[in-house]
Amino acid sequence: MKYAEKWGDSIDGAVDLALQDLGLTRDQVTVTVLEQPSKGFFGIGSKLAKVRVEEIAKEEPKEEPKAKEAAPEKEYRKPVKTEEVQAEPEETEEETAEGEESPRKQNSRRRDRNRNRKRKDRKASEKKDIAGFAAEDFVYEEGALLSEKPENLVEAPDCEARKFLDSMFREMGIDVSVKVYTNDECVYAEVDGPDCGTVIGKRGQTLDAIQYLTSLVVNKDNNSYIRTIIDAEGYRRKRELTLEKLAIKLAEKAIKNGRSVRLEPMNPYERKVIHSVLQKYPGVSTRSEGEEPYRRVVIEPSK
Repeated sequence: MKYAEKWGDSIDGAVDLALQDLGLTRDQVTVTVLEQPSKGFFGIGSKLAKVRVEEIAKEEPKEEPKAKEAAPEKEYRKPVKTEEVQAEPEETEEETAEGEESPRKQNSRRRDRNRNRKRKDRKASEKKDIAGFAAEDFVYEEGALLSEKPENLVEAPDCEARKFLDSMFREMGIDVSVKVYTNDECVYAEVDGPDCGTVIGKRGQTLDAIQYLTSLVVNKDNNSYIRTIIDAEGYRRKRELTLEKLAIKLAEKAIKNGRSVRLEPMNPYERKVIHSVLQKYPGVSTRSEGEEPYRRVVIEPSK
C-alpha cells in the first residue's frame, strides 16, 4: 500500500505534493493531518502543515462458493482458513508436477517475485547511496562547510552581539553561556550550557530565529554586510552533514525514477547546502521554487 508524508504551507498544498509523488487522485486516497499549520509571530515560529496521504486499499473480488460445496457442516467450519494455508504446499507440488497452475496462484507467485525484487533493489540502492557519498568519483569538498568557523577570529566579550545574546537569554530564563568571536567580515557566536536544546529548537528553527535577530543588531549601523553565525553545541555542522547525505540520497532517487524530487521548505542557508552539494553531482540539477518562508529545493534528473 503506497503512502507519502509531506509538508506544505497549507493542508491542501501538502496533499497536492503527496498526490504528485504517488500519482493518484483525491478519491483514491485517505488524508490524515499530522500537524496543523501556524503563521507564528512575524514569521518567527511559523509551522508548516504535515499530512499523511495513503492509497485506499483495493478489495480483491471474492470467489463465490459453488453450489455443490455449500454443505452446511463443511461451509461454516471455523478452521477452513487454517486448513487452506496448511494444504497450500501440497497443492503447489501437485500443480507443479502436472504443469498446471491456476491463474490466481500464478498472480500470487508474480507478486512475490516482484516484492522480492523491489526489496533487493531497495537494499542495493541504500548501499549505493552510502558508497556514492564516499566514492572517489564524487566527494563533497572537506572543509567547505558553510557553517565552518572562519579563521583569524578574535574573541570580543564586549561587542553588541554578545550584549544582545546575553540580555535575550537572561530575559528568556535560559541557562547557557555565550562566547562571541569577530573579524572584519564575520561575527561567530558559540552557545553552550544545559539549555542548548531549547536554544536550538525543532530542526534548528529557534536557533535560526536567534541568528536572524542577532544579524539585524550587528548590521544595524554598518555600511557593509557582516555575516553572522550562531551555533550551539556544534549543531550547525551536524545539520549540514545530515543535509549533505539527504541531498545525495534524493539525487540517486531522482536519477533512478527519472522524476523530480521536491524537498520540504527550508531556510536560505539549508537550501544553499543542498545546491552546493549537488552542484557537481553527475546526472542531476537543482533549482528553488516558491516564496519565503515556504521556498524549497527541487532536484531534477538531467535530460
